Amino acid sequence: MDDMRDRGLTLNPKYDRDGLITAVVTDDASGDVLMVAHMNAQALQLTIDTGLAHFWSRSRQALWKKGETSGHMLQVRDLRIDCDQDAVWVKAVPAGPTCHTGARSCFFRRVGAEGLSSVDAAG
Repeated sequence: MDDMRDRGLTLNPKYDRDGLITAVVTDDASGDVLMVAHMNAQALQLTIDTGLAHFWSRSRQALWKKGETSGHMLQVRDLRIDCDQDAVWVKAVPAGPTCHTGARSCFFRRVGAEGLSSVDAAG
C-alpha cells in the first residue's frame, strides 16, 4: 500500500498505462449515475480549474468538454477521488440530457432475466 497516496491529502492520481483514470458522474440532486467516462491529466486539471466536466475520448483520442456541442454541460458541484487515486467521482448538475442518445442518463436500460428493458426517467 502506498500510504501517502492511499491516506494522504496530496492529489496524486494513479493513471493507467494509457494515462487515464475512470470518472463516474452522478446527478448532484438525485444521486443517479449519469455516465462513466475517462480523464487524462489535462481533463482532470481543466475540470478542477473550470468547474465544468472534461474527459478524454478514447474513441476520438481527443480532449472532450462535455456539452461543448450540445450545450448539455456538466457543472461540477463536488469532485472526489477514491482511496488509491485511480478513479474520480464527479457530482454534477447536468444542463440537459447526459447521454449522446438524448437520455437523461447513459444507464437507461435495466438488465434482467428476460433481457433489457427501459428505465423510466425517474430511474
